[in-house]
Amino acid sequence: MLDSKVPAGPLAQKWSNHKFNLKLVNPANKRKFTVIVVGTGLAGASAAASLAELGYNVITFCYQDSPRRAHSIAAQGGINAAKSYQNDGDSVFRLFYDTIKGGDYRSREANVYRLAEVSVNIIDQCVAQGVPFAREYGGLLDNRSFGGAQVSRTFYARGQTGQQLLLGAYSALNRQIKKGKVKSYTRHEMLDLVMIDGHAKGIVTRDLVSGKVETHAAHAVLMCTGGYGNVFFLSTNAMGCNVTAAWRAHKRGAYFANPCYTQIHPTCIPVTGDHQSKLTLMSESLRNDGRVWVPKTQEMAERLRKGEIKANDIKEDDRDYFLERKYPSFGNLVPRDVASRNAKEAVDDGRGVGKTGFAVFLDFKEAISRLGEDAVRAKYGNLFDMYYQITDENPYKQPMRIYPAVHYTMGGVWVDYNLMTTIPGLYALGECNFSDHGANRLGASALMQGLADGYFVIPYTVGDYLAKLGSFAPVDHSHPAFEATRKEVEEKINKLLSLNGTQTVDDIHKKLGLIMWEYCGMARTAEGLQKAQGLIQELKKEFWTNVRVLGENEELNLSLEKAGRVADFLELGELMVVDALQRAESCGGHFRLESQTEEGEAKRNDEEFAYVSAWEYKGDNVPEELHKEDLVFENVQLTQRSYK
Repeated sequence: MLDSKVPAGPLAQKWSNHKFNLKLVNPANKRKFTVIVVGTGLAGASAAASLAELGYNVITFCYQDSPRRAHSIAAQGGINAAKSYQNDGDSVFRLFYDTIKGGDYRSREANVYRLAEVSVNIIDQCVAQGVPFAREYGGLLDNRSFGGAQVSRTFYARGQTGQQLLLGAYSALNRQIKKGKVKSYTRHEMLDLVMIDGHAKGIVTRDLVSGKVETHAAHAVLMCTGGYGNVFFLSTNAMGCNVTAAWRAHKRGAYFANPCYTQIHPTCIPVTGDHQSKLTLMSESLRNDGRVWVPKTQEMAERLRKGEIKANDIKEDDRDYFLERKYPSFGNLVPRDVASRNAKEAVDDGRGVGKTGFAVFLDFKEAISRLGEDAVRAKYGNLFDMYYQITDENPYKQPMRIYPAVHYTMGGVWVDYNLMTTIPGLYALGECNFSDHGANRLGASALMQGLADGYFVIPYTVGDYLAKLGSFAPVDHSHPAFEATRKEVEEKINKLLSLNGTQTVDDIHKKLGLIMWEYCGMARTAEGLQKAQGLIQELKKEFWTNVRVLGENEELNLSLEKAGRVADFLELGELMVVDALQRAESCGGHFRLESQTEEGEAKRNDEEFAYVSAWEYKGDNVPEELHKEDLVFENVQLTQRSYK
């Protein structure tokens, strides 16, 4: 049985009561414990800085050359918090409700309420660190609107919110590195988890510069390694983002939850050809003032694609502002899954724009007319500049072209209320875990979750585990488990290096991405998913028999790095397909064509599928075992989502 460890009592009191009941470690004893933090993005940097500030000894690892290069830096639009500066009816409960509803009632109530509750503290913490949030004329922090909400609760720093928040956390982390409380390893990748007597007691890493395989010991391990969107090859993620740390922990016993829940972001620069290695996000904040449309007729769209007419030539009466037409209450600010599916429907209807036809317009003509170009430039200037640099099109003069792309993964390592996985002593924070977003993450909630977990949750909950260990002695680094795990890692590295086929690792990765996008992307069917499972199994065989990994281990070897990550993506991809196949309903970003309303919206099956699917690894090429955590809703009513 999965024990979520959700505390009893009223929803609004669960976290405060739980904090009081958690066991504490006194300051003198904190100095006797060591904690490993893998990943130094927002979740990892904030957790490492907070734990070191409390007195723990912390060791951090990242595969980048600096924590400043974590993918958190790419977040653009903002961070949610229920401060109600706008006096527009916001509250902690409304943020909780919007998040539950946005996730299509597939997230754990207690975790989501805690997230909404601590959101107000995150802003204060970041302002104190010097994060330059935008301010309104009166001096208060400004707010913008985001999808899935009818209130303005998103704090932002132009289109660079992730960068500014990460710099705040990075400065706090650097302070602890300077004090000697944090030892930082950069250009190191976690390749396995070391377990002693069923508890996480360390990790095995590879120095990406020298190739040296090393072991590191600690009393607890925190994984803050982000999401797995790059299983699709093309995504808005940085090219280095991967699932390896989480997947290796999964194979050691950490359950993997809701792997099929993938978020397709509606506002991305469209694919232009096979040459691309990643896609570029355009912030959801652009939908505040930008209007989404396509031509009303296929004939007019065809003329656009051929270059016979331009977007500005099309009259208002010939434009279909389809989100405003179908969802008058929310308009262009519907949640991401709804906006993405509707864009796909317009394209499938033959009304897509751009040379490929796989795009819709995001138009700022009305906003520029209403606010003036200077005001629009002040709010979105860096985003417009980025669009211009990539497309050579001026969005001040003509509409942007956008299309959905893989962005965020709501699934991840299963954790309980304390953020502990099914392996004692192993925690998962931020996008690495599954806990807060259900089947669809609301915009501006990723930064909120990462910082909530790092600054305000894990400092309490990890202490409870450490206090119960019963010993302050350092972890025995000479224990045979360390050497045994290290040898297993080296054997896998040597196996990869022995592959001498004819295909590159990228060849296999691209093939996997096409399979995932075609059959496990924005729309899924039982037939397609069954086909995908067979195709992935064939691709796995092809990888292990016909891929070529260049170079040696004892050197900087990007081919080897990619090979290990793609091997894990292949296994994860199959599990994603299996998870999507067994969930015979539509919810949020998981859209089964067999399960939709008469209006084409996602149709849940609460009687059979109101649960978290948590998968247990049973061995190579052996089907994983499904465990179910039933979702209990005591504070919201399960209803068909409507944004009309």
